[in-house]
Amino acid sequence: MARLSDTMSTALEVGSLAMALAMATAAGLVGCFAIMRRMTLAADPLSHVALPGIGIALALGLHPLFGAAAMLFFGALLIWALERKTRLATETVIGVVFSAALAVGSLMSSGEDLIESLFGGPSRITLGEIAFGIPAAGAVVFFVLRSKTRLILAAVSPEIAHTSGINVARLNLLFLETFALTIALGLRYLGALLMGSLIIIPAATAKRLAGSLTEMLRWAVGIAIVDTMVGTTLARLVHRSAGPVIITVATGVFLLSLIRRPR
Repeated sequence: MARLSDTMSTALEVGSLAMALAMATAAGLVGCFAIMRRMTLAADPLSHVALPGIGIALALGLHPLFGAAAMLFFGALLIWALERKTRLATETVIGVVFSAALAVGSLMSSGEDLIESLFGGPSRITLGEIAFGIPAAGAVVFFVLRSKTRLILAAVSPEIAHTSGINVARLNLLFLETFALTIALGLRYLGALLMGSLIIIPAATAKRLAGSLTEMLRWAVGIAIVDTMVGTTLARLVHRSAGPVIITVATGVFLLSLIRRPR
């Protein structure tokens, strides 16, 4: 029995590490295109859309990750529909949805549940989270790499992308849903308040260091992984939640990148 318990503990540790690496990889890739699409200020507000889903999941006795993921998917769809209907900027629509989601989420969650939802929690990762997280991160990486050219063209000139046969509206929806899924991947580690920062800060750092988009993608993934691993290790050493430490490390790396002239 003790050996089985040790084996399960080891498997969870390995799975947790694999999920953290997968999450960081997805965040680095998505962040590059979020910067290209000028969604840097939209990352944090969109992550708050998860709060009502977390509240509903807790009320129903379900795992909060799945409630958050469902609400993020719905929120991304709602933002896409409102953007097309109103012709407002994406950041404006996200700001409206974010405000409503934050208010509803705050009413539905309280105390430790709300704090853990906002900043991530110290509880151990479960097999269900690993089974969801690693394939989901793989789907994000697959979509971004497969759609890289189309995403670039749509970001630079939607008109040219449309005349080239690209369904820009559908591509925008898929990217928003991918963005939402990436946020859901990091809720366990960083919480709804900080996950958007892991998407944006490594990509912003990579933009200063890279000379091409391919280099930017590689730098962003590498920096996001280093930030996550170093931050998680430091958090364990100082007995703090991993989320704030990871973002502090990411910010430090960004500040160091300012020493070098952008390429």
